[in-house]
Amino acid sequence: MITGVVLAAGTSSRLGGRGPKQLLELDDRPLLQHVIDAAAAAGLDEIVVVTGHEADDVERSLSLPSIARAVRNHSFAEGMAGSLRTGLASADRASEAAVILLADQPGVSAGAIRNVVAAFRRSGSPFVLARYRDRSGRPILIGRGVWSLLQELEGDVGAREVIAAHPELVEAVEADGPVPADVDTWEDYEAVRGDRERSIGG
Repeated sequence: MITGVVLAAGTSSRLGGRGPKQLLELDDRPLLQHVIDAAAAAGLDEIVVVTGHEADDVERSLSLPSIARAVRNHSFAEGMAGSLRTGLASADRASEAAVILLADQPGVSAGAIRNVVAAFRRSGSPFVLARYRDRSGRPILIGRGVWSLLQELEGDVGAREVIAAHPELVEAVEADGPVPADVDTWEDYEAVRGDRERSIGG
């Protein structure tokens, strides 16, 4: 069993008061919905969406598939580390691994998620990440056997710090195209929206 953990609790502090960014629309769907839909299309067994900042509005905006549920990180202001712990703690006991996804990366693909899951099932590597044309990035899969390494993280840090400290446990698998863009600022959002419009326009 593989769990998708979507980190969606952030305060959108760099968006200049136009947030929460989880709800910015792209192709008539919230950014966060794109990530959830990719996780569902990849065939994950369950999806845990970790909300926090403006959780009521965020959760109300979503169309969750039957395998998905929202959980709240009430300490979201302390940063990503707490949301990561909340998501892992909420995974089904039978889950063998978690695929970590970010609410502000609407370009993440179901194919990339399937690739990291397939690599884990093939090799059992504790950490599996996608390697794009320009650099490595998410999705990142974390096997249950190393979840304990993440328990001491604090502040606005994610799994990358732990991964960097244990390169011997890491496997990278190929993914198509450039690494999915983060939407941190309004300029980022406009760039992602422009790229999408150009791709649709041919």
